[in-house]
Amino acid sequence: MADTLSAADVEPLEAQAEWRAADVADPAAWTHRLTPTEIEELESALAHARAHADDVLDVDKEHFPLYRLVPVLDDIADQLVNGRGFQRISGLPVDRLGPEASSWIYWGIGLHLGSPWPQNVKGHLLGDVRDQGKGLDDPTARGNEIGGSELGFHSDGSDLVGLLCLDPGVSGGESLISNALLCHNLLAASDPDLAGELYAGLPYDFRGEQADGGQPFYHVPAFSRHGDRLFIRYIPQYILASQRHDDAPRLTDSQRTAMKAYSALIDDPDHWVEMSFEPGDMQFVNNYHVLHGRRSYVDDAQSGRVRWLKRLWLATDILGPGDRPPRFQAAGATAHWSAKRTKA
Repeated sequence: MADTLSAADVEPLEAQAEWRAADVADPAAWTHRLTPTEIEELESALAHARAHADDVLDVDKEHFPLYRLVPVLDDIADQLVNGRGFQRISGLPVDRLGPEASSWIYWGIGLHLGSPWPQNVKGHLLGDVRDQGKGLDDPTARGNEIGGSELGFHSDGSDLVGLLCLDPGVSGGESLISNALLCHNLLAASDPDLAGELYAGLPYDFRGEQADGGQPFYHVPAFSRHGDRLFIRYIPQYILASQRHDDAPRLTDSQRTAMKAYSALIDDPDHWVEMSFEPGDMQFVNNYHVLHGRRSYVDDAQSGRVRWLKRLWLATDILGPGDRPPRFQAAGATAHWSAKRTKA
């Protein structure tokens, strides 16, 4: 594992991406509502894609041509990487289009924001976030498989993560987004020694999805600096779960203290925003600058009101091969997930 950083080497980074709850209180500032003309363009691109491919995974950016929406999506991508780190696109008529066509359009929009990455060892590129019968106490469960329960703040394993709401369920499930970059900067300014502890590699539970014969845990720092950019990977649930493996490195008292201090900043309501999902809403976030979680929710399977989101993990084109730390390239700890390319 890498050594901790000395206090002299820890400093706030990318201040332009800081925000507090009051700064993002108006949803209109981070929501783009699709216009009738933009929806028409998306449906035209869908028809073009379906004329060239039978499988959505065979659709590339050229097969999903957009013109009017390109400047909008370019601005969103810049805002995700260099600005506040999250965005909502609303108004896709999923009730009229249906889940399959809506998912194709969502895939096409994603292609204009980045390149899809696999989300698990099964190679899912267009994953499902809904109740798949797994509970919080299942050591192999991943957040997208757990139904009903709230999920604490965490990051995913890609540059960007997107969610498309096909059905919000009966109630609840609000999305929470915390400015992890701001929280890093606050900790770096108030206690650089403690922040330095989180620049060292921390053990993460693989949740049973390691390569054949591989260790059931891997290492990645919570904070990584690359040039003047900050890269955050923080999933406290998986870090703590790694300790179930006897051969995983033991978390030190200093690391636990640093995690407690950082998580307290992440959980402070002054540092996060809440977002409700309606059918047709798409949310995109920068995994390196913000963390996301959700409130608990209620389904009603008998009436068919079941919360169902589609998920994309994307590598943004804004960050070139040399613009990320090596551990955040596609060939990182989960490179073996790329052996397959499948839908959920």
